[in-house]
Amino acid sequence: MNLPAHIDGLAAASTLPARPLHLAIGMFDGVHLGHLAVVEAAVASARQAEGIAAALTFDPHPSRVLRPEAAVPLLSPAWLKAERLMAAGVSAVITQPFTREYAAIAAEDFVAHLRQSLPALQAIYVGENWRFGRGRAGDVTTLQQLGQAAGVRIFSAPRVSMDGLPISSTRIRDALTAGEMETANALLGYTYYSRGRVVAGQQLGRKIGFPTLNLPWVPECQPRRGVYAVRVTRDGDDQVWAGVANYGVRPTVMGDTDLAPGLEVHLFAPPAFGEGTELRVEWCAFLRPEQRFEDVEALRAQIGRDRHAATAYFIPPR
Repeated sequence: MNLPAHIDGLAAASTLPARPLHLAIGMFDGVHLGHLAVVEAAVASARQAEGIAAALTFDPHPSRVLRPEAAVPLLSPAWLKAERLMAAGVSAVITQPFTREYAAIAAEDFVAHLRQSLPALQAIYVGENWRFGRGRAGDVTTLQQLGQAAGVRIFSAPRVSMDGLPISSTRIRDALTAGEMETANALLGYTYYSRGRVVAGQQLGRKIGFPTLNLPWVPECQPRRGVYAVRVTRDGDDQVWAGVANYGVRPTVMGDTDLAPGLEVHLFAPPAFGEGTELRVEWCAFLRPEQRFEDVEALRAQIGRDRHAATAYFIPPR
């Protein structure tokens, strides 16, 4: 049976087949290990009941609507979130537009609201600290009471911890902006990655012996500016290219600028692709902060050292 993988809002969820629905609910920003405890529980139960597992998430983040002056910078855009949720095993991702009207739904009406759009709803899966409804008045206890009255089972996943602290999107944001990629990747449960389409650059890298692929990419939650060891793949290709990337504004070349930071990737082996290719870049390790050099020759020498450091990361010396 072909299922609609991406559903734009609860109002369009009638496209789901009339089979027992196991629904994981949350923002799922980053789809980290803590989120997977919720999502995988829904997937496992759906398989056992020969039902459907789906994820309900929201866009934009509630803070952007309710507290725009303090909006949370997201780890993952909508496409990445959907990609990770589907990889976790859900059959459909429902992205509900979050508006002031939606935020005004009273907590006690929330399950009934879901049942209107999802009549086959059998079970709801959330994290133990999940809040919902107007003013965030509802908690897991409220949800369990509502579910019992409506004949909907409620599953609350305990928070997942690492190194003695709960895994959270906030903790991952802090690690990412500090350049602590090993920590961020461990908390995510996968290597942080970005996507971009290669565009023409100034060809300076080629002139100094280190050709680069230029990928415009401006995430909400920006990693620390600097140099990283990276792995690169392209759609439909299993081959992996290792390399070194700079994320920043290239102060040696561009001088003082207010330009948005960009991503430049130098691969150890010459790639068989170029401008117009869409690439996935995995951020493996932070090597050094971005810096300005006295001249292009000093920049060339440092790029050589960066390449050596990245090579040593992927192939540690014996």
